[in-house]
Amino acid sequence: MTERMVLQNVKLVNKEKIDIVINDGRLIEITAPGHGIGEQVINLSGHYVSSGWIDLHVHAFPEFDPYGDEIDEIGIKQGVTTIVDAGSCGADRIADLVGNGKESKTNLLAFLNISKIGLQRVDELSNLDWIDREKVIQAVQQYPDEIVGLKARVSRSVVGGNGIEPLHIAEQLSKDTSLPLMVHIGSAPPKIEEVLALLKEGDVMTHYLNGKTNNLFDEKGAPLPEFLEAIQRGIHLDVGHGTASFSFQIAEAAKRYDIGLDTISTDIYRGNRVNGPVFSMANVLSKFLYLGYSLEEVIAAVTNHAARWLKKPELGRIQVGDSANLTIFTVQNKPIELVDSEGEKRTSDKRIETKGVVVNGEFIEC
Repeated sequence: MTERMVLQNVKLVNKEKIDIVINDGRLIEITAPGHGIGEQVINLSGHYVSSGWIDLHVHAFPEFDPYGDEIDEIGIKQGVTTIVDAGSCGADRIADLVGNGKESKTNLLAFLNISKIGLQRVDELSNLDWIDREKVIQAVQQYPDEIVGLKARVSRSVVGGNGIEPLHIAEQLSKDTSLPLMVHIGSAPPKIEEVLALLKEGDVMTHYLNGKTNNLFDEKGAPLPEFLEAIQRGIHLDVGHGTASFSFQIAEAAKRYDIGLDTISTDIYRGNRVNGPVFSMANVLSKFLYLGYSLEEVIAAVTNHAARWLKKPELGRIQVGDSANLTIFTVQNKPIELVDSEGEKRTSDKRIETKGVVVNGEFIEC
Protein backbone atom coordinates (compact mmCIF):
# COMPACT_ATOMS: atom_id res chain seq x y z
CA MET A 1 0.00 0.00 0.00
CA THR A 2 1.38 3.43 -0.94
CA GLU A 3 1.94 6.17 1.61
CA ARG A 4 -0.62 8.92 1.91
CA MET A 5 0.83 12.41 1.53
CA VAL A 6 -0.75 15.33 3.37
CA LEU A 7 -0.17 18.96 2.36
CA GLN A 8 -1.01 20.50 5.71
CA ASN A 9 -2.20 24.03 6.54
CA VAL A 10 -1.97 25.27 2.97
CA LYS A 11 -4.20 28.10 1.75
CA LEU A 12 -6.12 28.67 -1.46
CA VAL A 13 -5.87 32.02 -3.25
CA ASN A 14 -9.11 33.07 -1.49
CA LYS A 15 -7.17 32.58 1.82
CA GLU A 16 -9.19 29.51 2.87
CA LYS A 17 -6.92 27.08 4.73
CA ILE A 18 -7.13 23.36 4.00
CA ASP A 19 -5.32 20.04 4.15
CA ILE A 20 -4.98 18.07 0.91
CA VAL A 21 -4.53 14.30 1.10
CA ILE A 22 -2.94 12.48 -1.86
CA ASN A 23 -2.62 8.76 -2.49
CA ASP A 24 -1.58 6.80 -5.58
CA GLY A 25 -1.13 10.07 -7.49
CA ARG A 26 -4.68 11.27 -6.86
CA LEU A 27 -6.38 13.78 -4.60
CA ILE A 28 -8.40 11.63 -2.20
CA GLU A 29 -9.49 14.21 0.41
CA ILE A 30 -9.72 17.95 0.96
CA THR A 31 -10.37 18.68 4.63
CA ALA A 32 -10.01 21.24 7.40
CA PRO A 33 -6.45 22.26 8.36
CA GLY A 34 -4.88 19.76 10.72
CA HIS A 35 -7.41 17.05 9.91
CA GLY A 36 -5.61 15.32 7.05
CA ILE A 37 -4.15 11.94 7.99
CA GLY A 38 -1.21 10.33 6.22
CA GLU A 39 2.26 8.87 6.59
CA GLN A 40 4.03 11.77 4.83
CA VAL A 41 2.97 15.15 6.26
CA ILE A 42 4.34 18.34 4.67
CA ASN A 43 3.56 21.42 6.78
CA LEU A 44 2.98 24.35 4.43
CA SER A 45 1.76 27.04 6.82
CA GLY A 46 1.98 30.42 5.10
CA HIS A 47 2.02 28.89 1.62
CA TYR A 48 -0.57 29.08 -1.12
CA VAL A 49 -1.69 26.15 -3.25
CA SER A 50 -3.32 26.23 -6.66
CA SER A 51 -3.90 23.68 -9.34
CA GLY A 52 -0.65 23.13 -11.19
CA TRP A 53 0.42 26.13 -13.24
CA ILE A 54 0.06 25.81 -17.01
CA ASP A 55 2.40 27.70 -19.32
CA LEU A 56 0.65 27.96 -22.70
CA HIS A 57 3.73 29.22 -24.57
CA VAL A 58 7.22 27.79 -24.06
CA HIS A 59 10.05 26.48 -26.23
CA ALA A 60 11.12 23.09 -24.93
CA PHE A 61 13.17 21.50 -27.71
CA PRO A 62 16.81 21.99 -26.66
CA GLU A 63 18.31 20.96 -30.01
CA PHE A 64 17.02 24.13 -31.67
CA ASP A 65 19.02 27.27 -30.98
CA PRO A 66 18.33 29.94 -29.85
CA TYR A 67 14.73 29.04 -29.01
CA GLY A 68 15.04 25.88 -26.93
CA ASP A 69 15.42 24.52 -23.40
CA GLU A 70 15.07 21.34 -21.34
CA ILE A 71 11.46 20.46 -20.48
CA ASP A 72 11.86 20.22 -16.69
CA GLU A 73 14.04 23.37 -16.54
CA ILE A 74 11.06 25.41 -17.76
CA GLY A 75 8.46 23.13 -16.19
CA ILE A 76 8.53 21.72 -12.68
CA LYS A 77 11.64 23.70 -11.68
CA GLN A 78 9.58 26.84 -12.41
CA GLY A 79 6.55 25.63 -10.46
CA VAL A 80 4.84 24.75 -13.74
CA THR A 81 3.31 21.27 -13.96
CA THR A 82 2.09 21.49 -17.59
CA ILE A 83 3.87 23.21 -20.45
CA VAL A 84 2.63 23.72 -23.99
CA ASP A 85 5.45 23.92 -26.49
CA ALA A 86 4.48 26.71 -28.90
CA GLY A 87 5.58 25.41 -32.27
CA SER A 88 9.22 24.55 -31.70
CA CYS A 89 8.70 21.51 -33.88
CA GLY A 90 6.96 20.92 -37.15
CA ALA A 91 6.09 17.53 -38.58
CA ASP A 92 9.76 16.65 -39.13
CA ARG A 93 10.67 16.63 -35.40
CA ILE A 94 7.42 16.44 -33.44
CA ALA A 95 8.07 12.75 -32.66
CA ASP A 96 11.31 13.73 -30.92
CA LEU A 97 9.60 16.39 -28.83
CA VAL A 98 6.84 13.98 -27.78
CA GLY A 99 9.48 11.37 -26.90
CA ASN A 100 11.32 13.90 -24.72
CA GLY A 101 8.05 14.66 -22.96
CA LYS A 102 7.54 11.04 -22.01
CA GLU A 103 10.94 11.05 -20.27
CA SER A 104 10.21 14.23 -18.27
CA LYS A 105 8.30 14.83 -15.05
CA THR A 106 6.54 17.91 -16.45
CA ASN A 107 3.37 17.27 -18.43
CA LEU A 108 4.00 18.21 -22.09
CA LEU A 109 1.50 19.33 -24.72
CA ALA A 110 2.33 21.04 -28.01
CA PHE A 111 1.28 23.32 -30.82
CA LEU A 112 2.53 21.87 -34.10
CA ASN A 113 4.39 24.40 -36.25
CA ILE A 114 2.73 24.51 -39.68
CA SER A 115 6.24 24.61 -41.17
CA LYS A 116 7.62 21.09 -41.23
CA ILE A 117 11.07 22.35 -40.17
CA GLY A 118 9.78 24.18 -37.09
CA LEU A 119 12.34 26.42 -35.40
CA GLN A 120 15.29 24.68 -37.04
CA ARG A 121 15.39 28.09 -38.72
CA VAL A 122 13.78 31.27 -37.45
CA ASP A 123 12.40 32.21 -40.88
CA GLU A 124 10.43 28.98 -41.13
CA LEU A 125 7.55 30.51 -43.13
CA SER A 126 9.71 32.35 -45.66
CA ASN A 127 9.52 29.35 -48.03
CA LEU A 128 5.98 28.04 -48.58
CA ASP A 129 7.40 24.69 -49.73
CA TRP A 130 8.16 24.03 -46.05
CA ILE A 131 4.41 23.86 -45.34
CA ASP A 132 3.35 20.29 -46.13
CA ARG A 133 -0.39 19.75 -45.64
CA GLU A 134 -0.20 15.96 -45.66
CA LYS A 135 2.60 15.91 -43.09
CA VAL A 136 0.65 18.26 -40.82
CA ILE A 137 -2.43 16.03 -40.97
CA GLN A 138 -0.37 12.89 -40.43
CA ALA A 139 1.36 14.36 -37.35
CA VAL A 140 -1.95 15.49 -35.84
CA GLN A 141 -3.41 12.01 -36.36
CA GLN A 142 -0.32 10.36 -34.88
CA TYR A 143 -0.24 12.47 -31.70
CA PRO A 144 -3.87 13.38 -30.86
CA ASP A 145 -3.21 13.47 -27.11
CA GLU A 146 -0.19 15.77 -27.32
CA ILE A 147 -0.98 18.20 -30.16
CA VAL A 148 -3.51 20.81 -29.00
CA GLY A 149 -3.30 23.22 -31.94
CA LEU A 150 -1.25 24.57 -34.83
CA LYS A 151 1.29 27.39 -34.60
CA ALA A 152 1.96 30.10 -37.18
CA ARG A 153 4.50 32.83 -36.48
CA VAL A 154 3.25 35.70 -38.61
CA SER A 155 5.75 38.55 -38.46
CA ARG A 156 8.21 40.03 -40.94
CA SER A 157 11.34 38.14 -39.86
CA VAL A 158 9.52 34.80 -40.10
CA VAL A 159 7.40 35.12 -43.25
CA GLY A 160 9.93 37.05 -45.34
CA GLY A 161 8.28 38.19 -48.55
CA ASN A 162 5.20 35.98 -48.10
CA GLY A 163 3.20 38.54 -46.13
CA ILE A 164 -0.19 37.28 -44.98
CA GLU A 165 -0.20 34.15 -47.19
CA PRO A 166 1.13 31.76 -44.50
CA LEU A 167 -1.78 32.73 -42.25
CA HIS A 168 -4.29 31.95 -45.02
CA ILE A 169 -2.68 28.52 -45.33
CA ALA A 170 -2.66 28.10 -41.54
CA GLU A 171 -6.38 28.84 -41.30
CA GLN A 172 -7.10 26.23 -43.97
CA LEU A 173 -4.96 23.70 -42.08
CA SER A 174 -6.90 24.60 -38.94
CA LYS A 175 -10.12 23.65 -40.75
CA ASP A 176 -8.56 20.49 -42.18
CA THR A 177 -7.45 19.27 -38.74
CA SER A 178 -10.26 20.77 -36.61
CA LEU A 179 -7.57 22.32 -34.41
CA PRO A 180 -7.28 25.97 -33.34
CA LEU A 181 -4.34 28.19 -34.20
CA MET A 182 -1.87 29.99 -32.03
CA VAL A 183 -0.70 33.02 -34.02
CA HIS A 184 2.46 34.91 -33.10
CA ILE A 185 2.24 38.63 -33.93
CA GLY A 186 5.08 41.10 -34.31
CA SER A 187 6.64 43.46 -36.82
CA ALA A 188 4.96 44.23 -40.15
CA PRO A 189 4.41 43.14 -42.81
CA PRO A 190 1.80 41.79 -42.52
CA LYS A 191 -0.05 44.60 -40.79
CA ILE A 192 -1.78 43.67 -37.57
CA GLU A 193 -5.18 44.59 -39.07
CA GLU A 194 -4.68 41.91 -41.76
CA VAL A 195 -3.85 39.32 -39.13
CA LEU A 196 -6.81 40.20 -36.92
CA ALA A 197 -9.24 39.87 -39.84
CA LEU A 198 -8.37 36.17 -40.24
CA LEU A 199 -8.53 35.04 -36.62
CA LYS A 200 -11.59 33.03 -35.59
CA GLU A 201 -13.21 32.06 -32.30
CA GLY A 202 -10.88 29.89 -30.24
CA ASP A 203 -7.69 30.94 -32.01
CA VAL A 204 -4.94 32.18 -29.71
CA MET A 205 -3.18 35.47 -30.38
CA THR A 206 0.10 35.39 -28.48
CA HIS A 207 2.33 38.43 -27.71
CA TYR A 208 -0.74 40.71 -27.48
CA LEU A 209 1.07 43.04 -25.05
CA ASN A 210 4.09 43.64 -27.30
CA GLY A 211 5.36 47.19 -27.72
CA LYS A 212 6.43 47.03 -31.38
CA THR A 213 5.16 49.57 -33.89
CA ASN A 214 2.74 47.01 -35.33
CA ASN A 215 0.95 46.45 -32.01
CA LEU A 216 -2.74 46.34 -31.05
CA PHE A 217 -3.06 49.87 -29.64
CA ASP A 218 -3.04 53.29 -31.30
CA GLU A 219 -0.64 56.13 -30.53
CA LYS A 220 -2.92 57.32 -27.69
CA GLY A 221 -2.92 53.88 -26.06
CA ALA A 222 -6.45 52.93 -27.10
CA PRO A 223 -7.15 49.44 -28.48
CA LEU A 224 -7.60 49.28 -32.25
CA PRO A 225 -11.24 48.79 -33.37
CA GLU A 226 -10.17 45.64 -35.24
CA PHE A 227 -8.69 44.31 -32.00
CA LEU A 228 -11.94 44.88 -30.11
CA GLU A 229 -13.90 43.21 -32.91
CA ALA A 230 -11.62 40.16 -32.75
CA ILE A 231 -12.13 39.94 -28.99
CA GLN A 232 -15.88 40.02 -29.58
CA ARG A 233 -15.48 37.12 -32.03
CA GLY A 234 -13.93 35.07 -29.24
CA ILE A 235 -10.20 35.04 -29.90
CA HIS A 236 -8.07 34.05 -26.92
CA LEU A 237 -5.41 36.50 -25.70
CA ASP A 238 -2.10 35.05 -24.52
CA VAL A 239 0.75 37.09 -23.05
CA GLY A 240 3.77 35.20 -24.43
CA HIS A 241 6.21 37.56 -22.64
CA GLY A 242 9.42 36.43 -24.30
CA THR A 243 12.53 38.42 -25.05
CA ALA A 244 10.80 41.02 -27.22
CA SER A 245 7.05 40.82 -26.67
CA PHE A 246 5.98 42.38 -23.36
CA SER A 247 5.73 46.11 -22.70
CA PHE A 248 4.71 47.62 -19.36
CA GLN A 249 3.21 50.61 -21.18
CA ILE A 250 1.05 48.42 -23.44
CA ALA A 251 0.06 46.21 -20.50
CA GLU A 252 -1.03 49.30 -18.58
CA ALA A 253 -3.08 50.45 -21.57
CA ALA A 254 -4.75 47.02 -21.76
CA LYS A 255 -5.68 47.22 -18.10
CA ARG A 256 -7.04 50.76 -18.46
CA TYR A 257 -9.36 49.56 -21.21
CA ASP A 258 -10.35 46.36 -19.37
CA ILE A 259 -8.86 44.09 -22.03
CA GLY A 260 -9.30 40.61 -20.58
CA LEU A 261 -6.50 38.65 -18.94
CA ASP A 262 -6.99 35.27 -20.61
CA THR A 263 -3.67 33.45 -20.17
CA ILE A 264 -0.29 34.55 -18.88
CA SER A 265 2.54 32.64 -20.54
CA THR A 266 6.29 33.11 -20.58
CA ASP A 267 7.60 32.27 -24.09
CA ILE A 268 10.56 31.00 -22.07
CA TYR A 269 13.68 29.34 -23.41
CA ARG A 270 17.24 29.05 -22.17
CA GLY A 271 18.41 32.53 -23.16
CA ASN A 272 15.62 34.57 -21.57
CA ARG A 273 15.44 32.20 -18.57
CA VAL A 274 19.10 32.69 -17.69
CA ASN A 275 19.61 36.29 -18.84
CA GLY A 276 16.08 37.72 -18.60
CA PRO A 277 13.81 39.49 -19.06
CA VAL A 278 11.62 36.42 -18.41
CA PHE A 279 13.66 34.50 -15.79
CA SER A 280 10.71 32.43 -14.54
CA MET A 281 6.95 32.05 -14.52
CA ALA A 282 6.90 33.51 -10.99
CA ASN A 283 8.74 36.59 -12.24
CA VAL A 284 6.21 37.10 -15.05
CA LEU A 285 3.28 36.62 -12.66
CA SER A 286 4.83 39.16 -10.28
CA LYS A 287 4.65 41.73 -13.10
CA PHE A 288 0.89 41.32 -13.24
CA LEU A 289 0.58 41.77 -9.48
CA TYR A 290 2.57 44.99 -9.96
CA LEU A 291 0.13 46.06 -12.69
CA GLY A 292 -2.70 45.88 -10.15
CA TYR A 293 -4.33 42.55 -10.92
CA SER A 294 -5.46 40.57 -7.89
CA LEU A 295 -3.75 37.34 -6.91
CA GLU A 296 -6.95 35.49 -7.88
CA GLU A 297 -6.88 37.02 -11.39
CA VAL A 298 -3.19 36.28 -11.88
CA ILE A 299 -3.37 32.65 -10.78
CA ALA A 300 -6.57 32.04 -12.77
CA ALA A 301 -4.62 33.04 -15.90
CA VAL A 302 -2.22 30.09 -15.42
CA THR A 303 -4.73 27.58 -14.08
CA ASN A 304 -8.43 27.42 -14.94
CA HIS A 305 -8.30 29.86 -17.90
CA ALA A 306 -5.56 27.84 -19.57
CA ALA A 307 -7.23 24.52 -18.69
CA ARG A 308 -10.50 25.75 -20.16
CA TRP A 309 -8.86 26.70 -23.46
CA LEU A 310 -7.13 23.30 -23.54
CA LYS A 311 -10.50 21.60 -22.88
CA LYS A 312 -8.83 19.83 -19.96
CA PRO A 313 -10.75 21.23 -16.97
CA GLU A 314 -9.13 18.75 -14.58
CA LEU A 315 -5.81 20.61 -15.02
CA GLY A 316 -7.32 23.82 -13.66
CA ARG A 317 -9.03 22.70 -10.47
CA ILE A 318 -8.40 21.09 -7.09
CA GLN A 319 -10.96 18.30 -6.86
CA VAL A 320 -11.12 14.91 -5.18
CA GLY A 321 -10.57 12.11 -7.68
CA ASP A 322 -8.34 14.13 -10.03
CA SER A 323 -4.67 13.44 -10.68
CA ALA A 324 -2.61 15.47 -8.19
CA ASN A 325 -1.03 18.36 -10.11
CA LEU A 326 -0.52 21.31 -7.76
CA THR A 327 1.72 24.35 -7.37
CA ILE A 328 2.80 25.61 -3.94
CA PHE A 329 3.96 29.21 -3.71
CA THR A 330 4.20 32.29 -1.50
CA VAL A 331 3.62 36.01 -2.00
CA GLN A 332 6.47 37.88 -0.34
CA ASN A 333 6.34 41.53 0.64
CA LYS A 334 9.87 42.10 -0.59
CA PRO A 335 10.96 44.60 -3.25
CA ILE A 336 11.85 43.24 -6.67
CA GLU A 337 13.06 44.99 -9.81
CA LEU A 338 11.04 43.91 -12.82
CA VAL A 339 12.07 44.53 -16.42
CA ASP A 340 9.99 44.30 -19.58
CA SER A 341 11.07 43.41 -23.10
CA GLU A 342 11.78 47.07 -23.88
CA GLY A 343 14.29 47.33 -21.03
CA GLU A 344 11.90 49.44 -18.94
CA LYS A 345 12.33 48.75 -15.22
CA ARG A 346 9.75 48.94 -12.45
CA THR A 347 10.09 48.22 -8.73
CA SER A 348 7.37 46.22 -7.04
CA ASP A 349 6.91 45.64 -3.31
CA LYS A 350 5.46 42.15 -3.88
CA ARG A 351 6.80 39.04 -5.50
CA ILE A 352 5.56 35.54 -6.11
CA GLU A 353 7.99 32.77 -5.17
CA THR A 354 7.52 29.07 -5.88
CA LYS A 355 8.05 26.46 -3.17
CA GLY A 356 7.32 23.25 -5.03
CA VAL A 357 4.95 21.21 -7.13
CA VAL A 358 3.00 18.03 -6.87
CA VAL A 359 3.07 16.46 -10.31
CA ASN A 360 1.21 13.23 -10.90
CA GLY A 361 1.28 12.66 -7.14
CA GLU A 362 4.98 13.31 -6.48
CA PHE A 363 6.09 16.29 -4.36
CA ILE A 364 9.12 18.09 -5.82
CA GLU A 365 10.69 21.18 -4.27
CA CYS A 366 11.52 24.03 -6.63
